[in-house]
Amino acid sequence: MTNTSSSAYDKLDTSVAHSARLWNYLLGGKDNFAADREAAEQVLAFMPELVQSARFNRQFLGRAVRYLTDEVGIRQFLDIGTGLPTADNTHEVAQSAAPDSRIVYVDHDPMVLAHARALLTSSPQGATDYIDADIRDIERIITEARRTLNFDQPIAIMLLGILNFVVDDAEAVRIVHQLLDAVPAGSHLVISHPTREVNPEAVDRAVRMWNAAGSAPMTIRSPAQIADLFAGLQLIDPGLVTCSRWRPNGNDTTPASEYCAVARKNT
Repeated sequence: MTNTSSSAYDKLDTSVAHSARLWNYLLGGKDNFAADREAAEQVLAFMPELVQSARFNRQFLGRAVRYLTDEVGIRQFLDIGTGLPTADNTHEVAQSAAPDSRIVYVDHDPMVLAHARALLTSSPQGATDYIDADIRDIERIITEARRTLNFDQPIAIMLLGILNFVVDDAEAVRIVHQLLDAVPAGSHLVISHPTREVNPEAVDRAVRMWNAAGSAPMTIRSPAQIADLFAGLQLIDPGLVTCSRWRPNGNDTTPASEYCAVARKNT
């Protein structure tokens, strides 16, 4: 398990907004700083639905994990771009349905690292681990994930709200392909990604503001570009949709600026 001592805080730059902390603020969390709250409020002034999008994205995570555990029988999850722990983290949802589930979280933010112990409260039957790594370092992620996950058995690769920080399209595709090449048939890919489909002018403005002041540049992709990330996979019904409309189970289906899909690797 990665060391989560107070030294992790030494690398924090609290003067610059960070996506994990901004998202934490939008979800009602307390693990954020003035720069994160200021950036969030600036965007919320013209895009108030951002809070709703954040919550819809979180709810999608829960529904996707429950689908994978209950209906598919997946017992292993590689969650890259974890973000700060809140309620209903991947291991909590998975292990509530299947206590023997094994989850590896990956993130590269010192504050997430400092709070990683909250992500490691596994059931006795299962296991959790945390890797401090950038999404671009796939070889390291896979090597370290093997401590906890069996790469001969299906794995769900969770990439929620992270590929938008890989601004080069070819690099994003390469990352996804590298991850899929490492897992066997029966594995699944779960992606959520911001788009311009619902509120293009506000999204464009929000991205410009973030890229001018945030800690890492981000990009927006069209549904067609997001679909390219699933090339060669079997999309699970209802396919690529706004997060609120992926198997909503009676929940609010108001369109959100986050699109998502779950797909199966068949070969």
